[in-house]
Amino acid sequence: MTNSLTLALEGSTYEGSVALIQGGEVIAENTLHDDDGGIPVAGRGERLLPAVAECIEAAGAGAGEIRRIVCGAGPGRFTSLRVAGAVAKGLATGYGAELYAISSLLLTVSAARPPLGEGEYLSVVDAMRGDWFAARVTIAPDGSVEQDGPAWILSGADLGAISRAEPNLQIAGPGQRIDARPHARGVTRLLSRIATDGPVDIASWEPDYGRLPEAEARRASARERPSVR
Repeated sequence: MTNSLTLALEGSTYEGSVALIQGGEVIAENTLHDDDGGIPVAGRGERLLPAVAECIEAAGAGAGEIRRIVCGAGPGRFTSLRVAGAVAKGLATGYGAELYAISSLLLTVSAARPPLGEGEYLSVVDAMRGDWFAARVTIAPDGSVEQDGPAWILSGADLGAISRAEPNLQIAGPGQRIDARPHARGVTRLLSRIATDGPVDIASWEPDYGRLPEAEARRASARERPSVR
């Protein structure tokens, strides 16, 4: 076992995941499903931390061999992202490892099974309220995966319109033409991108939640509503 292991965590959806990576290969992975009888927040700590421990044990690795933590940065589910981000920061601090962040929409495309080939994709993940977080992602001939610009929010109607207007555009996401979700194993196709972007500051980094959580959105809406006299 070398002293260069990457631990990846993804929590932008209720189906969170963990992967332990060595030399560009996944040596252990774990998926937290949203239908296992628990409260459907796969990113919550009491499920994510045991999944990390199981991966480390399955690989026969020591905690001291983990030198890099990579966390899916969103956008996605507020609570799952917040917990996964906190776990990633805690592990990076505890292991003395550097913390890196990568778009969860990139992880949808890079982690898809079977692996996706060259082309342009629209990666989407549920934004609730009938909307989708979306980003265009390109897989180059050399297999590299890049996000083309920042993520944005699409309504369900807008997503359907894009699908009709661009029939050659491949849509990847839950329940879409390519039924895929962000997964930590996708980090293997993004290691060069992650290295180029460099680590984030553990103390100040926060995931990209994409929008206010439901409770805050309701409060904001109530504040904006004109009073009735």
